[in-house]
Amino acid sequence: MTRLKFSSQRFGILVACNLLNLTLINSAIAQPELLRTLIVTGNGIEKISTTIAEVKLGVEIRGKTAAEVQQEIALRTSDIVNLLRNKNVEQLQTTGVRLNPNYESLERNNNQRNITGYTGINIVSFRIPTDLVGNLLDEAVAAGASRVDGISFTATTEAISAAKEEALRKASINAQDQAEVVLETLDLTADEIVNIKVDRANIDRPQTFAAEQFALSEARVNTPIIGGEQTVEATVTLQISY
Repeated sequence: MTRLKFSSQRFGILVACNLLNLTLINSAIAQPELLRTLIVTGNGIEKISTTIAEVKLGVEIRGKTAAEVQQEIALRTSDIVNLLRNKNVEQLQTTGVRLNPNYESLERNNNQRNITGYTGINIVSFRIPTDLVGNLLDEAVAAGASRVDGISFTATTEAISAAKEEALRKASINAQDQAEVVLETLDLTADEIVNIKVDRANIDRPQTFAAEQFALSEARVNTPIIGGEQTVEATVTLQISY
């Protein structure tokens, strides 16, 4: 009886060991083969013309009293806004209103300063086709504008959307071309694309003309304004098995 009991225990241990070995063998067989992949990133650039000008202009008035300054600003701003509305500009809005006192210079041993007058500023912004902005600036001066706080340029929403698509197409082709060169050089054959990553397209804005670059004058006629180009860039990353 004792020998039979010993043999049963030994048999159970052998069965357990065999099952464990079988499990390890099956796990090793089921382990997938290491996937060999190539990762490449392609770039695509598309340039488009900037056909929309974003303008900030307005009125700056100096006077002895705040009421005097405010009244003059209101009259001139009203004339400018009426002009802009008649020109059917887009996104017309007020972007800045200021009324500040002007002080006399500090005298030695005197910490008090007297107000000598007031400076008021009212700025509006709007969008207009680039080829029309030069003439509009001249008309705005005639209507009472005395400062331009800047002009920037952009393409239309439709043009930017189309440029994004073209930049992505170029980036995809560029990534494929890179992969083909690498694999052909190493005498390897591409199998399939296993992963794709598309980065958000970057849009570079052209140069913005600052306020000091415009000295508005009623003598200026047909101010030339040229918008330039805008660049849209995209990247596409491919993971290709071989």
